[in-house]
Amino acid sequence: MPADAVLVLNSGSSSIKFGLFEIAASDPILLCKGQLDEHEAKPRLVVKSAAGEDLFETRTDASDADGGHLFAEVLAFIEDRFGQGSLRAVGHRIVHGGPNYSGPVALTDDVMAKLEALTPLAPLHQPRCLAPIRTIAAIRPALTQIACFDTAFHHGLAPPASRFAIPRRFETRGIRRYGFHGLSFEYVARRLAKIAPELAAKRTVIAHLGNGASLCALRDGRSVDTTMGLTPLDGLVMGTRCGTIDPGVLLYLQQHEKMSVEEVQHLLYHQSGLLGVSGLSADMRTLLVSRETAAREAVDLFVFRAAQEIAVMATALEGLDCLVFTGGIGEHAKEIRSAIGERLAWLGVRIDASANAEARERISGSDSAVETFVIPTDEEMTIARHCAALLREPHAA
Repeated sequence: MPADAVLVLNSGSSSIKFGLFEIAASDPILLCKGQLDEHEAKPRLVVKSAAGEDLFETRTDASDADGGHLFAEVLAFIEDRFGQGSLRAVGHRIVHGGPNYSGPVALTDDVMAKLEALTPLAPLHQPRCLAPIRTIAAIRPALTQIACFDTAFHHGLAPPASRFAIPRRFETRGIRRYGFHGLSFEYVARRLAKIAPELAAKRTVIAHLGNGASLCALRDGRSVDTTMGLTPLDGLVMGTRCGTIDPGVLLYLQQHEKMSVEEVQHLLYHQSGLLGVSGLSADMRTLLVSRETAAREAVDLFVFRAAQEIAVMATALEGLDCLVFTGGIGEHAKEIRSAIGERLAWLGVRIDASANAEARERISGSDSAVETFVIPTDEEMTIARHCAALLREPHAA
């Protein structure tokens, strides 16, 4: 039985991934993992061992809107299997930390109020991240809960990378570029430093490509630029999000198509991206096997924009030494990695076909000027590390 453990919750749009980690060791050790899946009529809870063996499964009535029953089941399972009192805290991935939060923080009513005030900056994500906190607080009010932020890794972004070309009075109100996917970028940067320490201080671009997608330019392991801005809507083409778009399009939709703000928001977050262009699916796997012309055009646009923005990140770095693919598409879609590599051949990227097909850790060819990797991300491990560090502080609960 672990002496101390932390439960990590990573809330997505329709499911919550979680992991239980022992934190007494020098680095957290995964004890079990699972998912709260709300896709089906009756939401399902599945728990597996670190090796992937089935440990527990249950369903609940769809009327259990806040998932309270399933969260109670998770906590009961942990205590039954690992012992009463072993759970020290619950760590949460929070998408937006705004200008105030540059590291993990214990959740209080005051912190929650400040995070809820950031909802307009991440309307698709922030409510989903905060809902489990309230649910668990109602079930176990004495249990410590900790917020870890997707924006924190980019907190050091400085002008000009952090600035919009709008009147400065808006910048003083917090209207600036924040960046997201920071927990993923942090994990990958740390992993890269272990497997290729000679590249730790080099000019690196990490491509987190998935249903949500963004790039991060790193120098000396620190973020110096990224493709997402004030919100997670900016930058690359995503599953259902548009990425970078001419602001005039938004004005046109409102002025001439007579769309309301709410309708435009729904269009940009839920009906655009791969889904909007293909008219078929937001899932890259579906598009890659489809024979529909629109599906191929959506894939081509995704690749074009990703390669284009990698070049932009290289400009911020004044060169490129290393390129890393991660995220669901980055880790599993060899066709996308190959196509992006071909578009970046002028920059010195050469991807080895065999290594790429096998998704080896290092996929760059021997003649490549840019070292290229595939590194699976692990946001839950990053959160566990932050929680362990915070709990070790003398004042921690």
